[in-house]
Amino acid sequence: MTAPSAQHLPEAVLRPVRGHHAFEACVEQLGTAIRLGVYPLGSTLPPERELAERLRVSRATLREAMAALREAGLVQTTRGRGGGTVVTLKPRTPSARAAARIAPAKRRDWLDALEYRRVVEPGAAALAAQRELTGVRRERLEQAHAEVAGADRAAAHRQADSRFHLTVAALSESPRLIEAVTSVQATLHEMLLAIPVLDANIAHSDRQHATVVRAILAGSPDRARRAMEHHCDDTAALLRGLLG
Repeated sequence: MTAPSAQHLPEAVLRPVRGHHAFEACVEQLGTAIRLGVYPLGSTLPPERELAERLRVSRATLREAMAALREAGLVQTTRGRGGGTVVTLKPRTPSARAAARIAPAKRRDWLDALEYRRVVEPGAAALAAQRELTGVRRERLEQAHAEVAGADRAAAHRQADSRFHLTVAALSESPRLIEAVTSVQATLHEMLLAIPVLDANIAHSDRQHATVVRAILAGSPDRARRAMEHHCDDTAALLRGLLG
């Protein structure tokens, strides 16, 4: 049960999900509600149907979000009569346990990096789309994208993902932008190490990468910027939900 003093808070904190990123938005809202004590340690989350209706998402999407919260050790679900999803706040992996011990100043730096990324990476994608790309550069971008999509291990995927974003930045031909993206990708790598590998997020991310690539190759700066903004927003929502 939710603590008596917090019984009114779910209606205020959990809002209908809007836009294209239902999975990440669910993780963000539920993870934030748990860490802020809207659902305190030991309390049971509302039934699946109630949460899905409140967030206005499909039950399939909600199940994916709940699986992410379980993988991060925020909740535990038991089945059968008397079962339910209970707030545990027990990180399951060494990296997640380390992340839980991160100092507040470091956590603030991580969250600031997400804001910074939202400015520099869409700008790099837009600038890349304005350039006259040679055949070699087009091939580099397509190859970088193929390597992310084809990575079959978590570590390999994280590295390929970073290379993809650095390739986009390199196509901008701006040394300062390349430096900025390199810096923010290094911080993002730290953050991604602290959360579980989530198939739903990887699949969504790969689709967004493909959209960015198409926009750059088509020479459409506005589309490239929007696609990268959506990608950055979704990654940020997931990380805020799991790391806060």
